[in-house]
Amino acid sequence: MASYLWVFLAVVNEVTATFRPRQLSPCQVVKSDVFCSSMNLKTIPMELPPHISKLDLSHNLLQNVTQELSTFYNSIRHLNLHSNRIEFIQPGLFKDMRNLEVLDLSSNNLDIFALSQSEIGSISTVTNLDLSGNGLYTDMPFYFLQNAPALQNLSLEGNSLTKIDNNTFAGSLALRSIDLHNNAIMDIEEGTFESLKDLSELNLSKNSITCIIDFNLSQLTLLNLSQNSIESFQTTPSDLEYELLYLDLRQNKIYYFPVLPRKNKLMHLDVSRNLMQSVFDASFAGDLEYSSFRDNTWTLNRTLSVDKNTFNSLPKLMYLDMSYNEIRSIPASFFSSMGSLEYLNLSNNCLQDFSLDNDSPLNSLETLDLNFNALLNLSFGENTLRSLKRLYLKGNALHVLAPNTFLRLPSIEVLDLQQNNISICSRSHRKSQQGHRAQETGCVTFSSMPTLRYLYLASNGLVSLPQYSFYGSPLLVLDLSDNPGLEIHKKAFSGLESSLTYVSLRGNDLQTLNIDLSPLTRVKNMDLSANRLKGLPPLGKESSIEFLNLQSNSLLTLEYSTVLALERSLKTLYLGGNPLICCSSPRLLHLIQQSTVNIPDRDIVTCRYSQNLEYKEVNISSVLQEHCQEKEGNSAFIITIIITALVLIAVLIFLSKYCHQRRHRFSGSFKA
Repeated sequence: MASYLWVFLAVVNEVTATFRPRQLSPCQVVKSDVFCSSMNLKTIPMELPPHISKLDLSHNLLQNVTQELSTFYNSIRHLNLHSNRIEFIQPGLFKDMRNLEVLDLSSNNLDIFALSQSEIGSISTVTNLDLSGNGLYTDMPFYFLQNAPALQNLSLEGNSLTKIDNNTFAGSLALRSIDLHNNAIMDIEEGTFESLKDLSELNLSKNSITCIIDFNLSQLTLLNLSQNSIESFQTTPSDLEYELLYLDLRQNKIYYFPVLPRKNKLMHLDVSRNLMQSVFDASFAGDLEYSSFRDNTWTLNRTLSVDKNTFNSLPKLMYLDMSYNEIRSIPASFFSSMGSLEYLNLSNNCLQDFSLDNDSPLNSLETLDLNFNALLNLSFGENTLRSLKRLYLKGNALHVLAPNTFLRLPSIEVLDLQQNNISICSRSHRKSQQGHRAQETGCVTFSSMPTLRYLYLASNGLVSLPQYSFYGSPLLVLDLSDNPGLEIHKKAFSGLESSLTYVSLRGNDLQTLNIDLSPLTRVKNMDLSANRLKGLPPLGKESSIEFLNLQSNSLLTLEYSTVLALERSLKTLYLGGNPLICCSSPRLLHLIQQSTVNIPDRDIVTCRYSQNLEYKEVNISSVLQEHCQEKEGNSAFIITIIITALVLIAVLIFLSKYCHQRRHRFSGSFKA
């Protein structure tokens, strides 16, 4: 009877074991996802819930991945083994994991596995595979990709590949995206990517490729070749329409504008940080013949000739970056096929002239960056740049421009002219020019520009700011800083009362500010630092200043009315570098010591107070009532002395008159 009971209990235990929850590991379980990251695991835990969909084992100490994984967890769709020490994978391990789609093996030691020339086996259902950061070099990817027919996205980033063979991807013909970024690739065998008919994105950035002379991957939509050593990029001559939308060639050694497909859909082109001196197409008199790669150089067997009359047709291009090159001139005809261009960056080149005539097609352009060239001349036709909103001209040599240069930009919102040498026309000057052909007078008009919102004129050597300089231009931001000796007309800001929110007059060596700030009720940010101001003009009761920089001036105090106006809205105040007198304004002391106003330079704000008839300096936050009482005591003492002195003088005068009268009487009564 007892034996039957033991048998019964054993059967019950076996049956109920299926329904009892397994002993859970420290891993976090969220529905069908299990997270075991960063737990110093040396083996894969087997006491986890069945039917796992995602298993994250990243950042552990795993070295071997064996058959037990597929035995216990064959339902996994997403397996993350990133950042372990894996150097061995059981061949055929993933064959039975029929649901596996995403496999992350990045940042391991798979080069050790590949050295054994063992194949990982079939990964027939995997669509996303990450092998980045494994120290793999030439031929090694083959052992992981030989049987991956469903693979669409592959990352081999951050390995040590120097060459890509034409059989590397022979077992992965469904690839759509390949990331080979940050290797040392110098050679790609002919036909390597041509068999990948679905390939649309290819990242070859940060390698050692020196030349692309027969680009023919018409199915690509994205090609990243940045940070290589490419000297020339040429497309195979063809009437085939290329699907390429995004081409990144920045940080190479390209000397001429790339030869692009004749029929293209290119929307984004970056050729910045190269060695281009010209935008002319690199056209060749005959077929180019390059020798085999040797000693990290390519040898040309034919001479390069430049055709200055033919330019690439780029009808759909929206973004073009040619900054940080050595371009000295660009003919207007270069842009003749770029009717869709919205962003053009030509900054940090050697341009001395930039002109667009009336036939220029750049009416879709919204941003034009010409910063840091050597521009002397700038002109725009009347019917071009109709959509331009942002024009950057900082760091050029602009001096003499037609007064109406910027009036021809009907949509301009941002105009950056910092670090040039222009002057500002008055509104009356513009009126005198109406009806006459604009002459080069050396000043530029900024009034009556109804779309202009941001104007930067710092470091232009401005001498004067005439009255009504910006009348009719609803500026939000106006930067006039670093123009030492600037004389400001009292009506210079007329017309900005209802728009201006930021104004900078920093570093202009101003001793007085003779403009009336009270009408500028919308100004929230004002920078008056690095001048020689001894006081501020009236701000008005409706002042809305929130940020005020008064550093490095000659202020002794702030008037009671000024402080009263600031208290309503002020949030941030800079005061350091002024010879403030501690007890001259109790209201200012209260603003600094007890209000909620933020004073970022509080540690360097000092003031002077009198002690024993000497002036001493103290941080303004440390001023005590006693410091000011002594001043009041000294004042009372001085007043007492003055009153006493006056009384003594009055007594002396009285006595003098009295004695004089007595003498006169005495001399009058004397008889001989």
